[in-house]
Formats: sequence, structure tokens, C-alpha cells
Amino acid sequence: MFRVFSLVLIAAVVTNIHASLETVTDDELLNLIKTEKYVIVLFSKRDCEICDNYENELSSLREDLVDSLNAWVVKVDNSHMTRLYTPTKEPAIIFFRHGVPLLYDGPLNDEVLLHTFTDNKEPIVKELTDDTFEHLTQAATGATTGDWFVMFYNNDCIDCQRLQARLEAVGAKLKNRVNIARINRGTNGAATARRFDVFHVPTFILFRQGKMYRYHIQKYDIASFVSFAQEWHKNVSPERVPLPKTPFDDLTSAIAVYIRENTWLLYVGIGTFVIGIMASMFSRRGRTQAQEKPKKTKKEK
Repeated sequence: MFRVFSLVLIAAVVTNIHASLETVTDDELLNLIKTEKYVIVLFSKRDCEICDNYENELSSLREDLVDSLNAWVVKVDNSHMTRLYTPTKEPAIIFFRHGVPLLYDGPLNDEVLLHTFTDNKEPIVKELTDDTFEHLTQAATGATTGDWFVMFYNNDCIDCQRLQARLEAVGAKLKNRVNIARINRGTNGAATARRFDVFHVPTFILFRQGKMYRYHIQKYDIASFVSFAQEWHKNVSPERVPLPKTPFDDLTSAIAVYIRENTWLLYVGIGTFVIGIMASMFSRRGRTQAQEKPKKTKKEK
């Protein structure tokens, strides 16, 4: 009888061990992300039954994840960082690879979870620049590199930063079918942004077979991005991909964009022009009056 009780107790302890993950603080999580190659995080909250289900599933996979990836598997409760990676509330599972987050967007299934993580050990979204864009995408020629779904962003765009984990998830779902990339409109991708008349961020464009399809849907979820890249773009009027601008045309475009983004320069220019015209008119009027003023005769003196 005692032996049976002992076995039950041991089983309960083992089950409890497998059912819980190490809980870390936001600061500890940030340190793990910076220093560890692979970190799998459950963003959870207290008194959440669904969160408990996620934790149980992830706990049962912990040994496999450690064996196959040498990954840290932890959870953080009521984290202020959650909104950086997912538009929804907890629970959410994020897989950090070299600090780059991937939002898990699949069923709560151990096989699918394990396959998603082991099959996406490296960041998927490619970083493009003015120098590499045409060479890698071959957008104007529609040649052999396949379709490209590209996000234009800049460093000041908070929404763009929050989209990174979702964009990685899109890349995981469309792997080997559509290339997913991003390009910085504010720095080394500015000329490419001017080429495609991209004035705001985030902006998404699908490049396919020499044509481009602008993403005008006001939904930034993973399913919408995947649907657009696969089929929904057919509902959008395609545009012919313009060739890269000549240096002179790009300079002209850069000046126009700068004025567009700094409208005060336009007002200053107009004000200066108006003041100059008015000054010229008053000066001319003064000279005319001086010329028309009659000279006094000797008798008048």
C-alpha cells in the first residue's frame, strides 16, 4: 500500500514538474534574448486557463526543445513586452533566434510546435537595401528569384517594430514559396522607396512576375498577409514595376520628397517669394514717384 502511494506521489511530482516552466522577469528575459542563441518564451498571465494549457503543452516539449535546439524555454507573466510581438493578448509563444522574434501561429500541438521551431532556426525575413534590392528580387525583370512580399519601414515606426515577429511567422508559413523581406525607407532603402512612391510606413508591396501589387488592406495579421501573398493580390490592380531611377531623376525625387515631408520649407519659400515681390513693387513705386516729382523753378525759389 505504501509503495502504491509512493508511486502516485512520484507521478504527481513529475507531472507538476512537466506542467510548469521557469518564470522570468522582463529584465531577465531581455538578458536571455541578448545572450542566448535560442529562447522560447510563453507570454502568459495569472489565473488564465488557456495560458495553463499552453504551458502544459510547452512543458511536455521542453526536453525535446533542449535536445534539438539547446534552447531556453521560459515564461513571463503579465509582461509589458507582450505588445511588442503580438496584437492579441496572452497567451502567446515567441521563438527568438539570435534575438529575432517569430510569433507562433499554429495549433496547440506538440508535433506542429516542434516542427515549426526546428524548421525555422534562422531568421527568415531578408533585409534589403538600395544596393541589393534589384539584384536579389529582380523585380523589374520578373526573373528566377520568385515572388517577394516586402515591407517598407523606418527606425522611428513603432508599428513596424511590432510587426517583425508577425512577418517572421508569415515567412515560416510561406517558406520556399514566397520570399519575405523588408527595407528601411529612412536609411539605406530610401532610393528604392522613392522608386516605388512609398511615402508612408509600414507599406507592403508584393512583387510578382514583373508586376507589383500594393497591400491596401488595413489588417496586419498573419492570416491576411499570407492570403494576400498567395491569392488575394489577384483582386488588386497590378502596376508595372518601374525601372530604377537615373541619378538625376532620383535627386529630383529626393528633393520633392524632402519638401513633402518638411512642408514648412514650402511655406517659408512662398513667404520669401511674396516678400520679395512686395519689396520689388514698393521699390519700383518709390523710384517712379521720385521720377515724376516736378522740379522747382527759380521763381518758386
